[in-house]
Amino acid sequence: MTEKMTKLVVSIFGSWAATLVGKYVIVFVVSILPILELRGGLLASSLLGLPMWQSFLVCFLGNVLPIPFILWFITPLFGRLKKINGLRSVVARLEKKAKSKQAQIENLKYVGLFLFVGIPLPGTGAWTGCLIAALLGLDKKKSLLASMAGVLMAGIIMLILSYGILGNLIG
Repeated sequence: MTEKMTKLVVSIFGSWAATLVGKYVIVFVVSILPILELRGGLLASSLLGLPMWQSFLVCFLGNVLPIPFILWFITPLFGRLKKINGLRSVVARLEKKAKSKQAQIENLKYVGLFLFVGIPLPGTGAWTGCLIAALLGLDKKKSLLASMAGVLMAGIIMLILSYGILGNLIG
């Protein structure tokens, strides 16, 4: 699913992929998006033929950029959005999704958050992990560090997959 969504985002940017800067913009945008995150960014950079280490840095920065905003501002934002009739159900669905994965983090706290963010499986990642941490009321600074370390671990795993296995299949 991540690969299909990544290819869709890359195709949306179409002409941007013609320049080196445009390719990195695409990779950054893919990395900042929920669901795709760094995993999709590294897949995109591999598909666009970008160098591994520069791509990793762009993807890492794109994926960690939203983390502090999610940790510090998502619960107040959700509180305000719940007061708007049309958005109440959207917020409820997001909270329900996060709470369904809460047990994976709750018992191990920051180690659980690190592993949740760091093991690239469907439904995991920095966006969901930070949402869960915020809803659980975990310490924001510790959650920030655990999430960033998780993004780093996910990045290393995805480098091996995107540039190793996938790179060998494509190239």
